[in-house]
Amino acid sequence: MRAALSPRERAEHSIITTYRRELWRRFLRAVKEYALVEEGDNVAVCLSGGKDSMLLAKCMQELQRHGDAAFGLRFLVMDPGYAPENRALIEHNAELLGVPVHIFSSPIFASVEGVEKNPCYVCARMRRGYLYREAQRLGCNKIALGHHFDDVIETILMGILYGGQMQSMPPKLYSSRHAGMQLIRPLYYVHEEDIVRWKEYNGLRFLHCACRFTERSAEVEDLSKRREVKRLIAALKQNNPNVDINIFRSAYNVHVDTLIEYDTHGQRFPFLSRYGPKDVGEE
Repeated sequence: MRAALSPRERAEHSIITTYRRELWRRFLRAVKEYALVEEGDNVAVCLSGGKDSMLLAKCMQELQRHGDAAFGLRFLVMDPGYAPENRALIEHNAELLGVPVHIFSSPIFASVEGVEKNPCYVCARMRRGYLYREAQRLGCNKIALGHHFDDVIETILMGILYGGQMQSMPPKLYSSRHAGMQLIRPLYYVHEEDIVRWKEYNGLRFLHCACRFTERSAEVEDLSKRREVKRLIAALKQNNPNVDINIFRSAYNVHVDTLIEYDTHGQRFPFLSRYGPKDVGEE
């Protein structure tokens, strides 16, 4: 009689079998299409305690075991001032799923406590800096974050609706403040609903939000701009099931000549500076 799989084995097995098309193939597609992991890399997977980053950790472990490129892996957990029970849950899940985490502390929650305007933005920027520095200290050249497909399309809409700008979330980028470091997003093509299904299939419980600010006020998250955009996309999908795909594809089909003004590499190109007679043969 075959022995029952452990929680770690079940979670790993389900990624490459039950959810092979939804999770594993989409993960591999992003890694290969954007050359996110290359021979000799040392990648620091940044774990927040949520479902997305833990799935990323498991996918990266599978890639290290079965992929073509030889690369190193570290798993970073930054404790910005978690409540004891939240840190304990992160440690429990890491042990349960066989992820050898390196935990280090930072004073971010205490630093952001008095910030009234855009505390989440300030917190995210500070987190990124601490993660880059710790990853670099450990000899890593890349940090991997758990941003997924839904994060990308929500970012596109948030920029338009609330920021008055057209921008996306790239699959990888060089750090402007930490020389030699890159940020990669291997879950770029993975949909959030499939991550939720994987989590529920394996009976796993992760942190939803461990921020002190949202712990004190449940309404803050519900009123957040990202949550509003998430609801908007869900409403639009009722009439057009492909609306999320179309938002994503819009970042691949940018017709620069139709834009009033755009910025590339820090240089702006206003409309009139580009305006002139079209080439012969164009309508």
